[in-house]
Amino acid sequence: MQLPVTMDLDDLDRAILDLYQRDTRQPSEQIGAQVGLSAAAVQRRLKRMRESGAIVAETAALDPRKLGLGLTAIVNVDLVDESARATRAFRDKVCARGEVQQCYGVAGSFDYVLLVVVADLQAYEAFCEACLLHDENVRSFTTQVVLDAAKRDGPLSFA
Repeated sequence: MQLPVTMDLDDLDRAILDLYQRDTRQPSEQIGAQVGLSAAAVQRRLKRMRESGAIVAETAALDPRKLGLGLTAIVNVDLVDESARATRAFRDKVCARGEVQQCYGVAGSFDYVLLVVVADLQAYEAFCEACLLHDENVRSFTTQVVLDAAKRDGPLSFA
């Protein structure tokens, strides 16, 4: 397995990313003023980080509850067949589902951890019916319903 290539970041890059990931709408002038660079220098560095893949996307953070998506579930999945082909098929299937916001292949008692966001318990049951219950490669799964999302999608720390 080949390790991903990491980008060399200097202290200014880290400072820019720290500010930028918290609010991508901040003008380059404002970021530059905080890190001691011109707006043009900030824009060049951001462009380089986009082109290198360090910045993957610039997206809006949404509040699921305000949009009618009131149930978040953490689902631990144990697979029968853990071969590369079988795990890739499972991963591709669940990642294609809009309800699955995050999907992690993990080491330990389970093979995958999913973060599923749906309207309600009935929608979660429909997701399980369509995606997990009849999949011959799913040995078992457990669900934890999130009661309090104390922190969502926090910024990465460069400390």
